[in-house]
Amino acid sequence: MGVVAGEIETRLRAALALDALEIIDDSESHRGHAGHSGSGESHFTVHATAAAFAGLSRVARQRLVYAALGDLIAPDRVHALIIKASAPGEGG
Repeated sequence: MGVVAGEIETRLRAALALDALEIIDDSESHRGHAGHSGSGESHFTVHATAAAFAGLSRVARQRLVYAALGDLIAPDRVHALIIKASAPGEGG
């Protein structure tokens, strides 16, 4: 796991009582595209399961994740983020 992926994990675990977390670095598939910094850590997919997501809309769940990540979501850090957020017992 790279430095940025590690920071994503640290921030999400600190902000949300996660039941499960998977972080996928999609950066290599975006080589040469806008936002690819060359560092290999610019595009991610996050699969997160937490009770905090129960009863929330998809947008509200994404807002929780973005709030937890704060300044990591910036063109020079994490350019793109796919969020798959679910509550326990929901499909991923």
